[in-house]
Amino acid sequence: MAIQLLEIGTQTEQLAACRLALLMGVFTKDNRVAEFLKFSRSMLQADHAVLVFQNEPYIWFSSADGCKPFLASGQAQLEPYFEGADCIDDSHPNYSNFSQHIQRLGAGHTRLLAFNLTDDELPIGQVLLFDEQSSVFDEKQKNVVQEFVFSLIGSIKLRAENTELKELYEQQSALNFSKTKFFQIIAHDLRAPFHGLLGFSEVLAQERETLDESSIQNIADYLFDTAQSTYNLLESLLNWAMAEGGRLVYHPINFELSHAVKIVCDVLNSLAVKKNIQLLNDVPEGLKIYADINMVTSVIQNLVSNALKFTNTDGTGKVTLRACMAANGVCLSIQDTGLGMTQPQIEQLFDPKITVSVKGTAGEKGTGLGLILCKRFVEMNHGEIAVESKEGAGTLFKVTFPLALSHHHALEISSQHGDKPEETA
Repeated sequence: MAIQLLEIGTQTEQLAACRLALLMGVFTKDNRVAEFLKFSRSMLQADHAVLVFQNEPYIWFSSADGCKPFLASGQAQLEPYFEGADCIDDSHPNYSNFSQHIQRLGAGHTRLLAFNLTDDELPIGQVLLFDEQSSVFDEKQKNVVQEFVFSLIGSIKLRAENTELKELYEQQSALNFSKTKFFQIIAHDLRAPFHGLLGFSEVLAQERETLDESSIQNIADYLFDTAQSTYNLLESLLNWAMAEGGRLVYHPINFELSHAVKIVCDVLNSLAVKKNIQLLNDVPEGLKIYADINMVTSVIQNLVSNALKFTNTDGTGKVTLRACMAANGVCLSIQDTGLGMTQPQIEQLFDPKITVSVKGTAGEKGTGLGLILCKRFVEMNHGEIAVESKEGAGTLFKVTFPLALSHHHALEISSQHGDKPEETA
């Protein structure tokens, strides 16, 4: 069996599953795997080198022609041959069997040296150096190479820690932006109606004796209508992702779904209390997704806001948020005990032609655009949205988002393949 080398990108569809290889920059100009294998070969004066990362689909082969991957065989289980040793050379009791195994995998050789990479007894991978030269490896050079090879473990751990810190920084920055955006938009667009509310309230408070019954009624009607429209405006403003100059840019990152859910629940809890509805957040921590946090927050806000809108206000109403792992990602469910929908209403739910929504349990009005935006945002994030409902028995929305990627380089891979993130006006 011969080794079939692959071109990175066009022939490596499973590269996103190579966490450690991506961590070492195999898809970038700063390819530390290629540099590491090249330097190891030069120190030992070996023609070929191989780096195997545990349970990753590609093995990395280095020669004078460069560094390329090949598909790992299901039979390429190297770690058992070491039997606890750090190195396999011609003095190891399993050297002959190991050499024959490597030959069968397609790596012909006359001399062979292998190192087992572990961290606190957890397997990371193996490094092999081999060629067809008849001379034995120099003992001093072998010791130097062994120290260099084991330094790779420290480099991997350092890069993993830096990547985790970068991810946490991106997540926190995005979360801070989300919170700031919420309140900036709300404060700006609520200022005008509150001027009217405060002005006429002041007239009633300070000049009531000078007003006749008709004027008082007119002011009361104005205050009620303005309060109602302001509430509706607040509901629309929580779709803050539609701001920013009318354009939305898809920018996915890894983040915990529970963080976005908490932002929405914190903002909408006062509305739930006002309508005498229990808003229950049962989304566990630790479920990480790969999506645009602004769009995800907007989707959750719309669905929770709708659930509150159509849930009874007699004290028995509940809106519950849950999440769990699913076969195709992370599934978020939002269930209410509200009015429910008929089958025709469900069929028209995401129809962009629908411009007027049904009134809520407190007479709330809406444009009907919220769910259309939800579907659009979910699709932009490569997710799925589904609804189950029965008239008089409440509604259940299920939204599935992609599971968090193992490394940031996966975003670079998709853009390299022309899968450019979509923008929407």
